[in-house]
Amino acid sequence: MLNQQTLNRPASFSGIGLHSGNRVNMTILPAPANSGVRFRRVDLADKPEIEARVENVTETNRSTTIAKGNVKVHTVEHVLAALAGFGIDNAIVELDSNEPPIGDGSSREFCKIIQTAGITPQAEKRNAFTPTEPIEMESGETMMTLFPDDNFKITCTSADRRGRFTQFYSTEVNPKNWETELSHARTFCFFEEIEALIKNNLIKGGCLENAVVIRDDAVLTTEPLRYPEEFVRHKMLDIVGDLSLVGRPIHGHLMAVRPSHAANCEFAKLIVAQMNRPLRAAQAFGPPPVAAQKNDDKKKALLAQMEQNAQLNAEQVMQILPHRYPFLLVDGVMKIEGNKITAFKNVTINEPYFQGHFPGHPIMPGVLQLETIAQVAGILMLRQAENAGQIAYFMAANDVKWRKPVLPGDVLVVEVEMMKMRGKLGKAKGICKVDDEIVSEAEVTFMLRGE
Repeated sequence: MLNQQTLNRPASFSGIGLHSGNRVNMTILPAPANSGVRFRRVDLADKPEIEARVENVTETNRSTTIAKGNVKVHTVEHVLAALAGFGIDNAIVELDSNEPPIGDGSSREFCKIIQTAGITPQAEKRNAFTPTEPIEMESGETMMTLFPDDNFKITCTSADRRGRFTQFYSTEVNPKNWETELSHARTFCFFEEIEALIKNNLIKGGCLENAVVIRDDAVLTTEPLRYPEEFVRHKMLDIVGDLSLVGRPIHGHLMAVRPSHAANCEFAKLIVAQMNRPLRAAQAFGPPPVAAQKNDDKKKALLAQMEQNAQLNAEQVMQILPHRYPFLLVDGVMKIEGNKITAFKNVTINEPYFQGHFPGHPIMPGVLQLETIAQVAGILMLRQAENAGQIAYFMAANDVKWRKPVLPGDVLVVEVEMMKMRGKLGKAKGICKVDDEIVSEAEVTFMLRGE
């Protein structure tokens, strides 16, 4: 989609607000190009409007609230997700209360009315944002990284603090995938959280008709789960809505571990910060050009050594990979044979992610095993002389499987075979083993860019 889009005609839906419990009528109206998405409170004098921008976010406790002065709109993320998922750039969301209707706790009802109204292209071109370098954030138990990509893709792992219902899912977000893969996932909470939510004046409109409740190992719902991974898919739905607050479509691959509305909105601010600064050459993780030039002779000698299939220690790995603590996940290379490489990662109890993943039950996150495969594949790609000085961007993962947990004290042995290399793009197959037993595997795709 190269052009901006809006609705063909108004789309309406009525219901109750999840947290306010208020009855509300909502109408989504077409809007002019370059106007973005705005919420209009028609129940207030002068019908004030609030732009759906991250700078207007004021609260992120269990939902996302935007405000201007004393005018607020709560729980905007599910409506925003429906608009962003379908690629709608410009719209006015009219409300006669302070919160959109919750529907069934997903974005399904909003998708229905948008499809009924129809979507129309506009003459003006869409200005999508592609990060010039990866954007990273670690906040409490949450880790998020956005890599450049030709499309928008989300890879997400979710779990509660006790490690229950840990789920993983990955999908490209486009109008077709959005509707089938994410839009039906319902909001959820744990039974022991309900009392605190009520005391905080929240979920006044909550019930099993619009939320899934988890009590111990039981799932309380009025219908079967809509997806095997419905909980993590709803987290991804929230991400789509919250990140739309940057005001432009995103072309990137987002990897998220235990996201939340607060973290999503903080990450959106980091995206806006890069979006607003002057464009410069992409420099992902690596040292400045001067330092790179000083190490040029060392790199050339190391590449020659790699051509002889020699082993690499941690210091030599850091001369090839630009990653550093806490994101360098390769401790050494055991051998390189043609288009195959074997490396290892010593998993110790001192890994920073074990503080929150999970307290009393430390497990290496699956997405970090995937990242380890990506880094090892990067070494294999960068051993070629013509690729020296490049950065290997992790672009996509397919056929990802996690078979057994990886624990402190394990030695993660990673075997990677390059399957295809065409120009700046490469695809590799990776397997992680512990004690010769496969614990995870995936196919990963890369793009090379200069430092």
